[in-house]
Parts: sequence; structure tokens; C-alpha cells
Amino acid sequence: MSAMNDALIADSSAWPHTALARLRYHFWLKAIGTTTFISVFFVAYFQVLRSTADRATLMPVTLLDHWIGFEHLALYPYASLWLYVGLPPALLAGYRELIAYGWWVGGLCVAGLLCFFLWPTAVPPNAIDTSMYPAFQIIQGMDAAGNACPSLHVATAAFSAIWLDRLLDELGGGWRVRVVNGLWFALIAWSTMATKQHVALDVLAGCALAVVFALPSLRLRPRENA
Repeated sequence: MSAMNDALIADSSAWPHTALARLRYHFWLKAIGTTTFISVFFVAYFQVLRSTADRATLMPVTLLDHWIGFEHLALYPYASLWLYVGLPPALLAGYRELIAYGWWVGGLCVAGLLCFFLWPTAVPPNAIDTSMYPAFQIIQGMDAAGNACPSLHVATAAFSAIWLDRLLDELGGGWRVRVVNGLWFALIAWSTMATKQHVALDVLAGCALAVVFALPSLRLRPRENA
């Protein structure tokens, strides 16, 4: 029993080295691919936003939205999404599973943009003065009040969280690091409401969209050696 416990401890302590090794696999493909993907997404995002702004429906506000007040510090977890979404592909070792991952997350984004085009929505205006926080002007310029439901900010974060949980389990990261992953996602989801960029229904719809794509993507995931 002692030998088995020692082996489990050794495996658990070795997972960061395995993760770092995976980061090196297809490094430039991951770096260039992720950057290109995000750039193309934003071009499409703003195109849909401009073409539907005049017919957007305001999303209803719930009690949860009233309960979660504006918090300027939420900007940090909100912006951390751009690091977070890069982690799952960075931890993939095989070329085929990396390409498949890209197709699935791309499908999620296309589905979200289609929702925005067919049923444009916007976040209700609020009376919060954000002039004291210049960084918010940048965020509001990148993620305007339109294209609200489903929240693709939350959808891509939830998709990443589900994949990260699976990958961390495979790497032997243990329950602690998987809890950290869950908390990081929860902070990102909370931040979309605390920055008043989204309402609770946007978050719920974003989570549902993520599940629709994440679960089959894991089930149909190509398995290969690095």
C-alpha cells in the first residue's frame, strides 16, 4: 500500500513536467493558429455587430443581475479569458486532435454568431460612470453591448473549462488543480455580469452552447501519440 501511495504521489508531482512538454508540441502551429483564429473571429464578430445594431432586442434583467453589482476589479478575470482559452490547445499533443479541437471551437463560435445575426440582442444600458476606469473603454470597445445572448465570452470559457478538466485529469493534475480550473471559469463568468457586459441569461445561454459542443467534441476526439 505504501509503495502504491508513493507512486501516486510521484505521478501527481510529475504532471507539470508533462504539461510543459506538451506545450512544446506543435508550438508554432498553436501560437499562430490561436492568434489567427481570434483575429478572424473578431472580424466576423464586429461585422455582425454593425449589421444588426439597429434591430437588437434588449435582454431582460433578473434578480441575479441586480444582486451582482458593478465591480471594476472584475476587469481582470474578464480579460484573463484570452489567456484561458489558449490553455486547452496548448496542452494537446497530437496534430489531429489539435485540428479537431479547432474545428469544434470554431463551430461553437459560428453557432454563436448565427444566433446574433438571426436574433440580435443587446445588454440594457446602465447608469454606471466608467470614466474613472479607462481600461473599461477598451473592453467596451472590443465587447460592445450588442451580440449579448448567448455570451460567447462565457461559451468559449466554458468550452475551455470542460476540456481543461479532462486534460488535467489525464495529466494526473489531481483534484486541487481541477478545482482551480473551475474557480477560474467561475470568475470569468461572474466578471461578465460584474462588468455589466452581459446579464445572467446571456451567461446561462453561453454555458448551454458550450455543453452542446464540448461534450461531443470530447466523445469524438481523435486519439493519437504525440
